[in-house]
Amino acid sequence: MTGWSEQGLLFLLSLVANTLSSLAGGGAGLLQLPVLLFLGLAFPVALATHKIASVALGVGATLRHLRAEPIQWRFAAFILAAGLPGVWLGTQLILLVPDAWARLALGLLTLSLGAYSWRRPQLGRERDIRHTDRLGLLIGGVVLFVIGVLNGSLTSGTGLFVTLWLVRWFGLDYTRAVTYTLILVGMFWNGTGAWFLALQAPVRWDWLPALLLGSFLGGYLGAHLAHRHGSGLVKRSFEVLTLLVGSKLIWDAWPHLGTATL
Repeated sequence: MTGWSEQGLLFLLSLVANTLSSLAGGGAGLLQLPVLLFLGLAFPVALATHKIASVALGVGATLRHLRAEPIQWRFAAFILAAGLPGVWLGTQLILLVPDAWARLALGLLTLSLGAYSWRRPQLGRERDIRHTDRLGLLIGGVVLFVIGVLNGSLTSGTGLFVTLWLVRWFGLDYTRAVTYTLILVGMFWNGTGAWFLALQAPVRWDWLPALLLGSFLGGYLGAHLAHRHGSGLVKRSFEVLTLLVGSKLIWDAWPHLGTATL
């Protein structure tokens, strides 16, 4: 494969993966990371490269979302304060956790998120803000911290967790929840994870231009589709992506469970 064809393949796959991720609120690693592994990168290199590229997803989505509706910066700061320490902790734990069992557990949980959303047709279609009192914020923050740990230590799907948690616990509609997820998880959580992972593993810098461009354009396009078609499309996209991401994680984990030690 020549340099130009390689860059073109990386760009197209990154564009598709990040458009779907931007529309659904997570899951870019479903396609992007396996492609990097298939093209010959070792797992730590692929993970660090993917994390850096995924920051551009947040940038592209942010530009489109902020054009449509401003966000509440105090709530945004709360999500960052709750999640970023967990992201840092996750980057330190990544080499200590049995990867196969972690992927299996995350896959099963991701599938359950999609099933939960599908079984509740009205969930997230309209905004109904709740749990903004001190206890509600405490519980919500603890869960965001745990999701942050997963974000720092695993490869895909954790943005979907944040999206559903913002819908279920805080009462946001799907479009609004995806806005917060892509801005805060896409830019800041993934940026923090990328920084610490890059300190532990080399990065394939010559592949990043194509990945960054695909991530940026995909983030903008997915956000545009979300605002144009509303929470109904976002909800269905979320449910499809949780099915695909959960199945992929279980598929990857299954052959290695016999050799993984708890």
